[in-house]
Amino acid sequence: MTVVHPISRAWITTGGTGAQNYDEFADDAEITGVIAANPLSALAIEMPHRAPEAVGRAFLECLPDAAARLAEEKADGSYTPAEQVVVLYRITAPGEPAAYGLWAMVDTDQISTSAEEPGLVIRNEDVFIAKVRERVALADALRTLLSPVLLLQTGKGAALHDALAAATDAAGAPAATDLDQSGRTHAIWIVPAGPLQDDLTALAGGGELVVADGNHRSLAAQTGGLSRFLAVVTTPASVAIQPYNRLVAELPVDDLVTALTAAGARVEELPRPAEVPVKGAIEVYAAGRSYRIELPSADGASAVDQLDHALVERVLLGDALGLDPGDKRISYVGGDYPAAWLRAEVDAGRAGLAVLIAPVTVDDFVAVNLAREKLPRKSTWFTPKARGGLVLAELS
Repeated sequence: MTVVHPISRAWITTGGTGAQNYDEFADDAEITGVIAANPLSALAIEMPHRAPEAVGRAFLECLPDAAARLAEEKADGSYTPAEQVVVLYRITAPGEPAAYGLWAMVDTDQISTSAEEPGLVIRNEDVFIAKVRERVALADALRTLLSPVLLLQTGKGAALHDALAAATDAAGAPAATDLDQSGRTHAIWIVPAGPLQDDLTALAGGGELVVADGNHRSLAAQTGGLSRFLAVVTTPASVAIQPYNRLVAELPVDDLVTALTAAGARVEELPRPAEVPVKGAIEVYAAGRSYRIELPSADGASAVDQLDHALVERVLLGDALGLDPGDKRISYVGGDYPAAWLRAEVDAGRAGLAVLIAPVTVDDFVAVNLAREKLPRKSTWFTPKARGGLVLAELS
């Protein structure tokens, strides 16, 4: 018996609706720009309060607009319906190995967040509850899921990878393709009920599944009482982990170096611009100056608490700056934005501090998950990202 199932009623894009997931942006204005340039983008439905005509209105106030937009796109042929299907997924780009996945539904009651909680789906990061509430409200309003949770198959990942590669090679022309902002091509193929579907769902559900992207969406499925959630099950060979940095809009202290030193950090000014460092230290940029910082870990701290992202949350943001991780002055900036972009935000006065952190290693990610511990918020930026708005799941 597998925990991965076909989508009872899917809506498959016919083109033009694909979009970055709503949490991939460092600035809300970017979301508005994407929607303005492509009104069919799923972002206009997932983030209706960021549509150009709705800026300044509250998220909940704009949910009727999201429902109307989705109904219009279903009616005008932007999506076509399909029953009891899974969907093959391939992401390609010049110079990169192909990434594979399977769009399907996964049992919500299999989500586990600790060793004491049984389940084959491991969620590994803390979340921001306000974002979860928005996802619950959106699902209630639309009765449709637009963005998948990205799940990493750990038990049969190699076998699943080979099966997906073979299936896409034999599938002929894709049902749809979409080009993302990074130049990657996302292609999908519909797999109806039958032996291939059975084999793929068995492999996809054949071992522990780790939430690589979509911690908020998976918790929203639990909070909203959904029996299943939309997912892309992918393979270890299909993903990499990139840096996940931070911007602080304004510094709440007069002297950053003094505050960090008082918090127990070792601070060294750099003769070059701050860059993403190697594991074991961070680099920051403020007021035109760059620093390398070694943050102290507590005696006897767990492996999770010694991760650079955890030290940034506890020592730099908490002890030195007095900020809670959910403070609106903190922006979490994924690996699509290079160090030069973060420094430019500081130079332009749109941020007071850029914090650059080495990416979590795959070994650390696996170790934390096997221990059923939680990673710090926004600490793993997996690439390539599953594209929203390509395959939708209508809720019964």
